[in-house]
Amino acid sequence: MNELIGRVLRFEKDVYPIRSELYGKLASRGQAPKALMISCADSRIVPEHVMQAEPGDLFVCRNAGNIVPPYATMNGGVSSTVEYAVHALGVRDIIVCGHSDCGAMKAVAEPHLAKDMPNVAAWLRHSGAANQVVRDAYPELSNGDLVRAISLENVVAQLAHLRTHPSVAAGIARGEISLHGWFVDIHAGQISGLDGDTGQFVPLREEDPLPVALRAERRTAIAYDSYAVAAE
Repeated sequence: MNELIGRVLRFEKDVYPIRSELYGKLASRGQAPKALMISCADSRIVPEHVMQAEPGDLFVCRNAGNIVPPYATMNGGVSSTVEYAVHALGVRDIIVCGHSDCGAMKAVAEPHLAKDMPNVAAWLRHSGAANQVVRDAYPELSNGDLVRAISLENVVAQLAHLRTHPSVAAGIARGEISLHGWFVDIHAGQISGLDGDTGQFVPLREEDPLPVALRAERRTAIAYDSYAVAAE
């Protein structure tokens, strides 16, 4: 802890004076983050570090397993963060970011690991679909390969949950919000993104188009128009 306190003091003494102009603008003008990132609370995955983000660039929500519970009327930290990011901050890109060697996904694969942590076990039920998909579609997988597959499918599952949130669903329908699914391989230092057209995770490369899980495209109300014409 003393080492961490030392870093805080270095921030006050060395870092803040150099960046005082930026912090001054953020303090006076408020925030306008470019994206909301929902990532795992794992200490090895730091969203701002992964994206080389400056203060004010990212609105971040971290929890065990980078989980987004399906929308419900009851209040929740993730739901409130998503709603605020969309309505108050006007965020147009939302990233769900998983990672390799995820402890939460290990507990999804082996529920006994969370037997003494009832709150954790209850929370991880939101990853049940990812576990079921992998068990049914890839029955040959085990150990590390199994956990990796569940971690990847969990990103897909949480993106599906995200679309149940009214603020997100409306933003998608207006063509104002894009959804992204990322996966950080800690061992390789590589980030992959979910390509919504192919359903595959592909490495992010500077020379290639950015893979997007769901692009911002305004929904066309064809069914409504047809109904209106028929009614006339």
